[in-house]
Amino acid sequence: MGGVRGWVFFFMVDIIYKYFPNLTDEQKAQYAKLDELYRDWNAKINVISRKDIDNLYEHHVLHSLAIAKALHFKAGTKIMDFGCGGGFPGIPLAIMFPECEFKLIDGTGKKIRVCQEVATAIGLKNLKAEHLRGEDEKGKFDFIVSRAVMPLPDMVKIVKKNVSKEQRNAMPNGIFCLKGGDLQGEVHSFRNIVEQTDLTSFFTEEWFKEKHLVYLPI
Repeated sequence: MGGVRGWVFFFMVDIIYKYFPNLTDEQKAQYAKLDELYRDWNAKINVISRKDIDNLYEHHVLHSLAIAKALHFKAGTKIMDFGCGGGFPGIPLAIMFPECEFKLIDGTGKKIRVCQEVATAIGLKNLKAEHLRGEDEKGKFDFIVSRAVMPLPDMVKIVKKNVSKEQRNAMPNGIFCLKGGDLQGEVHSFRNIVEQTDLTSFFTEEWFKEKHLVYLPI
């Protein structure tokens, strides 16, 4: 990758290194490979809006990693990405936490294929992607993560059964959701226990305004 395209690419991926300066060489290489992989898959399957593919690292990878700013998962933590789409937030998080176990599920088979192929291409050993509806998932996990899949009350009804009672992290087991806009109505029924963090407390870029991380202990 050379010329102007190369410089633009390195500027884009650098946003990850800016906020996570202690990455290993392997992690840096894995994040760097995502651009070419998602461009290739996006040409076949519309995984990310084609208008937004140039913003992959800010709008998708870094956005996913807001969860890593909220909690550093301990080794052995099991995480399920519910409604993973093309692999967000699960794939960026699996790169960040190689000693944790990730399971990505989605009801759309072609999106799961993208997750599987991307994970294989970058050598992710700690991730499994399966074509499965949340209602049919029987496993137990420390945390469920998602990115704007459905309203929080509806999601809780589906995945509450999957949250393990065994605790191993600094925060109680539960759900992390990346959301945008006004969430008052959505979180009202959980208002006494839910935590809502504006992503501008993690990242300075303008795009993160009015975007939030919602944490609900289960």
